[in-house]
Amino acid sequence: MILGGILTPLENVMTHVLVWLHLTIGLPWAWSIVALTVIVRILLVPVAVRQIHSMQSLQAHAPEMKAIQQRWKHDRQRQQEELMKFYRENKINPYASCLPMVFQIPIFIALYYTLRHFRTNIQVHDPGASINWLHLVDINQHVAVGWGPLLLVIYVVSQLTSSYFMSSQMQSNAQRVMIMVLPVVFVPIWLHFPAGLMIYWVTTNLWTTGQGLVTRRLLPRPAPPPKRTSRTPPRETPAATSQPAAQTTSGPVRTGPPRRVKKKRGGGRPRR
Repeated sequence: MILGGILTPLENVMTHVLVWLHLTIGLPWAWSIVALTVIVRILLVPVAVRQIHSMQSLQAHAPEMKAIQQRWKHDRQRQQEELMKFYRENKINPYASCLPMVFQIPIFIALYYTLRHFRTNIQVHDPGASINWLHLVDINQHVAVGWGPLLLVIYVVSQLTSSYFMSSQMQSNAQRVMIMVLPVVFVPIWLHFPAGLMIYWVTTNLWTTGQGLVTRRLLPRPAPPPKRTSRTPPRETPAATSQPAAQTTSGPVRTGPPRRVKKKRGGGRPRR
C-alpha cells in the first residue's frame, strides 16, 4: 500500500525500538509496547503543553469571540475574517488542540504495520518469548479473540476519561458530545485490530488522563480579559484624540454676538 510505503521509515524505527526494549531492557513484548507509548508521549510533551495553553486561551476569550460571532452572524465570511484577526491579535492558535492527535496518527498507523509483520520482522529475534499481555490476550491477535473484549472495555473507559479532560476546555456543546460519543462508535472497528494496538491506545489514554490532572494543578490559567461595565470609560478613538483640548467643553458651545445684561434700577444704593 502507498500509505504503508510512506510510513516504512517510521515502521523501521518502531521495530528497532521494540526489539531494543525487549532484548536490551528485558521487557516482554506487550510491555515493550507500553514503554514505546510512554516514550512517544514524552516526546510529544511540548506539543501537549502548547495545546493546553491554546485551549485555555480560547476559554478565556470565549465571551469576546461570541460577541464577534453575534455581531457578524448574518455575514459568515466577515465573521471568519474578524475571528482570524482576533486570533492574530491575541496570539491564539485555534488548531493547536489538534496537534497531539495529528502527530499520533502516523505513529498509530506505523505500529499497526509493525504488528502486522510482528512474527516475521520482530519475533524472529526471540521466537520463544511470550507475546501475551497479562496472560490474557495475544498482542498479535484480533481484539475479538479470547479476553480481548475485556481490553476493549478498558479502552472505552480510558478513552471516555481522557475525552472528558479534552472536552472540558471546549466551548461548543456539539464538539463535547462528539468527542464523548466517538469512543463508543469506534468499538466495532476496534474488534478487527491487533490487541497490541489496543494496548498502545489504552496506554496513551491513561497518559492523557494523568496529564490532564497534573496540568490542572500546575499550569496557571491565563488571566481573563477585563470585563467592561457601565462605569468603564469608553475607548479613545483617533478622531476624538486628534481634537484640540480647547474645543472639548462640558456644555454646549454658544455662537453669535455676546449677550447684553440689563442693570437694575436704583443705581445699586443700599436700602434703609
